[in-house]
Amino acid sequence: MQKKRGRRVLKVIVWGLVAVLVLGIGGIVAWSQIGVMPAEKAPLASVRENPAIHVEDAEQGIVLTPADGESDLGLVFVPGAKVDPWAYAPILQSLAEEGVTVVITRPWLNLAFFDLRGLDAFTSAAPDIDDWAIGGHSLGGVRACQLAADAEALVLFGSYCSNDVSDTDLAVLSISGSEDGLSTPEKIEAARDLLPADAEMVEIEGASHASFGDYGPQSGDREPTITDDEMHEQVAEVLVPFMTELAQR
Repeated sequence: MQKKRGRRVLKVIVWGLVAVLVLGIGGIVAWSQIGVMPAEKAPLASVRENPAIHVEDAEQGIVLTPADGESDLGLVFVPGAKVDPWAYAPILQSLAEEGVTVVITRPWLNLAFFDLRGLDAFTSAAPDIDDWAIGGHSLGGVRACQLAADAEALVLFGSYCSNDVSDTDLAVLSISGSEDGLSTPEKIEAARDLLPADAEMVEIEGASHASFGDYGPQSGDREPTITDDEMHEQVAEVLVPFMTELAQR
């Protein structure tokens, strides 16, 4: 009698744990799909209408390539948490215009830390390219740091590393914003020692956290004092030379 009662109690406990696990997973999945920040229509339309580049919605992600098809350098870019990947096409299209292939990933559950795929899962979109940089915005940048061992360079948009890459020979470009309310200038500086000593650190005056993508304002952020067009131009001024010089290393 006592043994049967013990088995019943054990079953109740096991099924209770299963129920909690299922509810927890279901809650995470539901949360990851709620409040995803969509790409703004007008900037995205300018990408689709750009005659200098080709846009493909591929299995590996959103792929931007030069219209003439000539490219020997690539950038895999990881979006920020719960941001539509298409929101980064406008600010990255200048690279494709200059001969760099860009693959914008689609993180599992819209959150980069849930996406355990390696760099080759994305570079397979352009198998003829040998030299790749990895980059990302916000949480996507944190994930990019973790994948950087398989790349030649690291590009951070309003982000910083949680793992130490200071002893590597990575070429690093970190672009931040003076008005970033999430990856604040103080947080960027606090994590500076995790990057190589020769990392290029650029702070764009007037840029907010959401200035790095075209998805509108973001909770917790500050108000930008530059326009989206000005942001795109200033990012291109530092990002394009950084990537093109990478091919000469």
